[in-house]
Amino acid sequence: QVQLVESGGGLVQAGGSLRLSCAASGSIVSINAMGWYRQAPGKQRELVATITSGGSTNYVDSVKGRFTIFRDNAKNTVYLQMNSLKPEDTAVYFCKILQMDFWGKGTLVTVSS
Repeated sequence: QVQLVESGGGLVQAGGSLRLSCAASGSIVSINAMGWYRQAPGKQRELVATITSGGSTNYVDSVKGRFTIFRDNAKNTVYLQMNSLKPEDTAVYFCKILQMDFWGKGTLVTVSS
């Protein structure tokens, strides 16, 4: 079955960086559009970044210039490089296959001020 496992979250100071990983089963990353979402306490999940099977990317305005989504098809892994982190980036970050209702368990990112 399809499996997505996020990792790389942690506690960082504002201005710091983290790289999140989403390890997928099979050839999920290479043949599907993938996305990173985040959810802060009491809020709805927000789409942060997407990457298509062809490599096109999109970002929510609040992270443009700071976050980068990329993939390594050989490792079947999607990454989210997060730089210049802000306290408002604090959330649980989830990996998702865009065209399916299938999510990973999430990884917590906490940014202190």
